[in-house]
Amino acid sequence: QVQLVESGGGLVQPGGSLRLSCAGSGIIFRLYHMGWYRQAPGKQRELVATATKSGTTNYPDSVKGRFTISRDNAKNTVYLQMNSLTPEDTAVYYCNARGLGNDHWGQGTQVTVSS
Repeated sequence: QVQLVESGGGLVQPGGSLRLSCAGSGIIFRLYHMGWYRQAPGKQRELVATATKSGTTNYPDSVKGRFTISRDNAKNTVYLQMNSLTPEDTAVYYCNARGLGNDHWGQGTQVTVSS
């Protein structure tokens, strides 16, 4: 059974940083493209960052230069380093693994940016 478990969310002040982790089990990480998405209340889920199987990363303009995705295939873990956080980054953040015809999601971790 595939499981993706996010951790590292919480409350942070504007300008602060957080590092999210997503630990996977039941899949071979190196065979999957990994991604982070987020969903704010009343909004659609949106892409935050992706890291392909080969390690190529991609970010939307809204987080480019502030967020960094990285993956450790040996640990079956993907990370999201988030810097210079703003209240607009408040959302539930989800980990995604896509590959081999499958699309797996974690349960999400709440990130709240507020003073």
